[in-house]
Amino acid sequence: MRHNPPPVHRSRARAMRADATRPEAILWQALRDRQLEGFKFRRQVPLRGYILDFVCFEARLIVEVDGHQHADSERDVRRDAVFGADGFRVLRFWNDEVLTNAEGVCRAILAELQNTGEGR
Repeated sequence: MRHNPPPVHRSRARAMRADATRPEAILWQALRDRQLEGFKFRRQVPLRGYILDFVCFEARLIVEVDGHQHADSERDVRRDAVFGADGFRVLRFWNDEVLTNAEGVCRAILAELQNTGEGR
């Protein structure tokens, strides 16, 4: 999927990569360099007016790591619908979940990846 986000979105994504939260940094260490069964993930990707925490384009899977401010977020519901209409699935994990059970989070991501028929 090719996209050309506005410079302000690219700049914001770059800043977010440089200043990742601890849960994002922990999860990125597990996802980067095709470490999860060979699936390629990118982080802090600007797409369609949003910045995705992690995305695997080949499996059309978005992974979000959220804090309490996202609880019952109507904006997140609309955002997920936008990407769902484009054939993406969205997995959301709470910061606490990544901090206390990163291995379980990775197993859940891997299970979703393998459900795409793209398994390695």
